[in-house]
Amino acid sequence: MTHNPPSLFPRVLDDGRAYAIAGALLEGFNRHYRLFRETSAAAKQRFEQADWHGQQRAQRERIEFYDVRVEEAAERLQTEFQASSLPMDTWQQVKLHYIGLLVNHHQPELAETFFNSVTTKILHHNYFHNDFIFVRPAVSTEYIENDEPAAAPTYRAYYPTPATLRETLQRIVHNFQLALPFEDFQRDLDDVLEALRRQLGDVRWRTNFQIQVLSSMFFRNKGGYIVGKIVNGFHETSFVLPILHAQEGQSLAIDAALFGEEELLLLFSFARAYFMVNMEIPAAYVQFLRSLMPRKPRSELYSALGLQKQGKNLFYRDFLYHQRHSGDKFRIAPGIKGMVMLVFDLPSFPFVFKAIKDFFPAPKETTRELVQGKYQLVKTHDRVGRMADTLEYSNVAFPRVRFEDALVQELLHHCPSQVEISDRDGDGQVEVILKHVYIERRMIPLNIYLQEATPQQLEHAVIEYGNAIKDLVAANIFPGDMLWKNFGVTRHGKVVFYDYDEIEYLTDCNFRRVPTPRNEEEEMSGEIWYHVGPKDVFPETFEPFLLGNASVREVFMKHHADLLDADFWNTHKQRILAGHVHDVFPYEPHKRFIHQRAARAAAEAGTDTGAAQRG
Repeated sequence: MTHNPPSLFPRVLDDGRAYAIAGALLEGFNRHYRLFRETSAAAKQRFEQADWHGQQRAQRERIEFYDVRVEEAAERLQTEFQASSLPMDTWQQVKLHYIGLLVNHHQPELAETFFNSVTTKILHHNYFHNDFIFVRPAVSTEYIENDEPAAAPTYRAYYPTPATLRETLQRIVHNFQLALPFEDFQRDLDDVLEALRRQLGDVRWRTNFQIQVLSSMFFRNKGGYIVGKIVNGFHETSFVLPILHAQEGQSLAIDAALFGEEELLLLFSFARAYFMVNMEIPAAYVQFLRSLMPRKPRSELYSALGLQKQGKNLFYRDFLYHQRHSGDKFRIAPGIKGMVMLVFDLPSFPFVFKAIKDFFPAPKETTRELVQGKYQLVKTHDRVGRMADTLEYSNVAFPRVRFEDALVQELLHHCPSQVEISDRDGDGQVEVILKHVYIERRMIPLNIYLQEATPQQLEHAVIEYGNAIKDLVAANIFPGDMLWKNFGVTRHGKVVFYDYDEIEYLTDCNFRRVPTPRNEEEEMSGEIWYHVGPKDVFPETFEPFLLGNASVREVFMKHHADLLDADFWNTHKQRILAGHVHDVFPYEPHKRFIHQRAARAAAEAGTDTGAAQRG
């Protein structure tokens, strides 16, 4: 990308086309955001009706909205204005007019990204200059507020006293006007108040004590979430109240009370599906969420809100900024090399870059198109906190001087069709241009983590590994290649799957037991003597590949031996085929009020509390 200084004044008179094009572009964006917001707002009704399949379908379809609207806008510009043949002076005017149209717009940052998406689809990449696209934001998103009289503010502020705290919490929940009654609202309020007292402790209520709550609920999968913060003097405490169905389609319950940045980071994890939130001013929601999670990049917050194209745009800006302020080199990523992906990283940047190889050694049988399809499946599927989100880019240019020679050689050997090394701008700066690349959050590969782990860390990681697989099973995903190297450990100690080229829907797989040999010849055979179909899976054969380490085997067999039994997989498969949607919670089981109540009851009865909390 060249960086010519933008022209502040058009060099030719505007013949009216530039303004019309700018207006058509904004109309295209406004249509996109209206449809995006409508399906996000409808999540509340789907939640109330327990329409879990509809919720999943809407989440998948919403991801496709943006590209469809970009195609529509580009086609309109070509049909009405022959946009690709317009002189560059006209495109400069288009951008200036567009900026003017965004002055009082409620989603200017999203509209700028939409402008970039449409114009780069029309114009040749040699023209991707600062003059014609938004490399940096041109319109501020600070202090945007909806000034329509009937519009709800971004967040509501409540001012309880110690005596009115219960009443205030009741009002906070009721203000969301959920259609279903609560199973036992007073019991839930008792649980929230108890959790709040434990969190705040014996603190003095300052003059400015208040509870600020975002005006729209967050919906994902089978849950709705109230998000806010408690302000007391100079201290702020973020909180989330998850609301679930207590009886399918009949009543609701507040399931937990989550406090603090760490809890929210898990809820907004890059390994989870995007939320559905009805937002008039997304920048204001992101600003509020940043006050709750200051370590969370704005790019990831936009993505978590379902605005993944804006997240992708901001991520790339952050990446370019990091490159300008760092000096280390891209290298081949540590760990066992994959057969399908060439993985590299920049040590100072917490992400990895993945390029699909041009050829795959045996026994891999796949194609570039199939691999891309698997990654798209993960993008649109419920990732249940166990599959890393990916950012997909085309024609990404890196400075050649920042690449280790060994990495360049690997790219030219394994991905020659996807790599170009040239001075394409003629300015003497040689670049490595990747035609297609995925970018994911960097994690410690699980196989490396286990080699370096203490006994306690090893036990936790193996339990987490099994839990990760079981969460994927609940989401109708069979990971395919379950080797330790295909999983990573996050800084929160969560185990996440990140190798997608062999994943399948669980319901498409045929889980079988290894047949009993019919004679001595079959028993002694070194080859597989029974028929194996393309989607056949034999869980008992996982053992030799996974459990060679005695310490790992002991923990695995204690907690997850059922993963080696075909009956486990088939039971879940049949439940999913019957229409059941499993609960997968974005917080630990002991946080759930139902388990806390059971634990208290067990303690009062003098029985074991552990079983209740593990349920």
